[in-house]
Amino acid sequence: MRHAIFVPPFGELAEPAAMVELAVAAEARGWDGLFLWDHIWRGEPHSTHVADPWVMLAGVAAVTSSIRLGPMVTPLARRRPQKVARESVTLDRLSAGRLTLGVGLGVDTNGELARFAEAADPVERGAVFDEALDVLEQLWSGDVVEHHGDRFAVDGVRFLPTPLQQPRIPLWAAARGVGAPRPVRRAARLDGLFPVDSTLDQVVAMVETITAIRGSIDGYDVAMPAEAGSDASAYAEAGITWTMWSFEPTDPLADIRALVDGGPPT
Repeated sequence: MRHAIFVPPFGELAEPAAMVELAVAAEARGWDGLFLWDHIWRGEPHSTHVADPWVMLAGVAAVTSSIRLGPMVTPLARRRPQKVARESVTLDRLSAGRLTLGVGLGVDTNGELARFAEAADPVERGAVFDEALDVLEQLWSGDVVEHHGDRFAVDGVRFLPTPLQQPRIPLWAAARGVGAPRPVRRAARLDGLFPVDSTLDQVVAMVETITAIRGSIDGYDVAMPAEAGSDASAYAEAGITWTMWSFEPTDPLADIRALVDGGPPT
């Protein structure tokens, strides 16, 4: 099992220099990854200060050499897939193949989607997500892409260079433990599961579903958020491959730094 720091680029960590310093410290202390929330706006009581995670991750990639990194998760329904394709390949190459791309439907907390006239209905967002993901993977291939769907079009375009990681940049999909079977099925065809608002028992059930669909979960990742002070052994026994030590927007930077400086659980 590997251990990552999972933080929002909000508040004190909306300052790029602070995030870069945290990343350098995390790598030096032996952490395996640093992953960032991907949001445009949150508002009170979360934070009024928010930074762009993709620009932050480029800074992190430039000053580190071993930790994995990525947005967790990017809501493809509010992004153009061609832009995500360019950004992700550039970041994958800048980091020498250390990018993991988390993808999901996103949330409308405090109207983060609705205030910008983005699709707030989860069914609609799901349809946009699925098509955007298809376009993204086609553009990563390096082949000439012809795509004419309900929401996106690509008319004879070839994107080069391709990702450094092959056959593709690892994709982890967000899913909840109850009430939404489609995201779990979607995660089964990708490279990892990022369970949100889920208990360990619910994650075990999701993994059983994914195993039944895939036939095997060899090489498949399950990245579970955990609060500081949690029993890491319980996550290992549940088959979690990445424990994502998580913080909220209101957590002081000093508390985050204390966990980082203590190093990952042994």
